[in-house]
Amino acid sequence: LSARTGEKEITMKNFEEGIDRVIAGPERKSRLISDKEKKIIAYHETGHALVAKLIPDCDPVHKISIIPRGHMALGYTLQLPEEDRFLMSRSELYNKICVLFGGRVAEEIQFGDVTTGASNDLERATQIARQMVTEFGMSEKLGLVKLGHKHQEVFLGRDIGESRNYSEEVAYTIDQEVKKIIDSCYNRVHQLLVENSGDMHKVAAALLEKEVIEGRELSVLLGMEVEDEDAPGGAEPGEP
Repeated sequence: LSARTGEKEITMKNFEEGIDRVIAGPERKSRLISDKEKKIIAYHETGHALVAKLIPDCDPVHKISIIPRGHMALGYTLQLPEEDRFLMSRSELYNKICVLFGGRVAEEIQFGDVTTGASNDLERATQIARQMVTEFGMSEKLGLVKLGHKHQEVFLGRDIGESRNYSEEVAYTIDQEVKKIIDSCYNRVHQLLVENSGDMHKVAAALLEKEVIEGRELSVLLGMEVEDEDAPGGAEPGEP
């Protein structure tokens, strides 16, 4: 990136752009997005970021963007963990699902309707909830059991990644437990965003005006203490 622009040094701006490109792809400013859809994307990404700021122990928000990138991302919320993590607690997994729901719930509150933009969020949230129930022993109803056998290879036309070692009755219970986690997180996020709707409108308006908001700017907008959110670490975007 530095060479393309004729620079003699690699700057932090180059690093930031490099991270964004790896995560979400190159900018697609030529992609024409209507004002209506741009507003929806702004509220969607604001929902992710605001939930991450309001719930304790979430990874700090590093950046919010509504600039289209790559083939799919119309916007994204970038969170950077403060340290390397190898284990996650049950409460942290709940928080992760809540952040994923932030975009969908913000759309619903602001526009009274929802879009297809949250499909990836819903897929990831459901996957986490199902892992909690079937792999991590985090369901009070099913207890400390590992349910299902994962296949390392696809063979004989089998195109599924897991086989059952449990009955239809247990399968029904798994679905109910997954839904219980999903509903609990949805209700928590809905209450949070309704109670903080003023901040949601403020951040969305700033995002529409600037297109990109850094983590420190977000903290200032919300009247929160500015934290060191620029520490190096991994990243996970919240795709719309």
